Amino acid sequence: MGTLDKQPRTTMRQDYAKYTSEDLEVWSKLYHRQMKQLPGIAENAFLEGVQKIGFREDKIPNFEEMNKRLQEITGWEVAVVAGLIPNKEFFELLQNKKFPASTWFRKLEELDYLEEPDMFHDVFGHVPILTNHDFCGFLQGLSTIALRHIENEWIIELISRLYWYTVEFGLIETSEGLQVYGAGILSSSGESIYSIESDIPQRVPFDIHDIISTPYIKDRFQEKYWIITSYKQLFDCVEELSEIMDQIAEGSLVIESK
Repeated sequence: MGTLDKQPRTTMRQDYAKYTSEDLEVWSKLYHRQMKQLPGIAENAFLEGVQKIGFREDKIPNFEEMNKRLQEITGWEVAVVAGLIPNKEFFELLQNKKFPASTWFRKLEELDYLEEPDMFHDVFGHVPILTNHDFCGFLQGLSTIALRHIENEWIIELISRLYWYTVEFGLIETSEGLQVYGAGILSSSGESIYSIESDIPQRVPFDIHDIISTPYIKDRFQEKYWIITSYKQLFDCVEELSEIMDQIAEGSLVIESK
């Protein structure tokens, strides 16, 4: 989500022939590092999604091939964007079962941190979980609510917080223990370990009111993580979220940041 520019986006495609040997090295190094440490940390739907989509260490994902697999599984696809895009465009893509992703890669000297999401984050971090129907339903429901209130900047801010603390930095309790499903964690070597093993952050049960009252953090590891018990819990929360946002729009509910 973002407001990089306000101009309408023309149709964009992945120019696969333009990838350099450094791009492949960046993908390969990051992929190898994450896939070495994520088993046991990442939730099974993500790891299974990596296999279903056909990601490989020695090959930069081809969007055309990737979209064919995704469409067969959940009906979703990845749409190419240049970078951060306006909120309205972002949510319109999600509502239409299209996940926005950039096609450029960070440099080798930027492997550990990048301010703006690149293709590794967008594709490796987000795409595998798009093979889960309940998760995809949550994204669509969230975007429908956002578009209904797209002119209300405060409501969009609150919805963005929910997106941040679930889609990007969510944890899930499983039969195998606490695991990760958020893309911002899954694509980060440091936060993958920190979110699960560190004694520093708080880890609390999923609660919409608590989440939307908490501003998100962009420049360091998160201070608090919310834990879901299933992706269906996310999907089922859409109705509650809709009611909360309508109450805020009507002025019958006030949310104050912590």
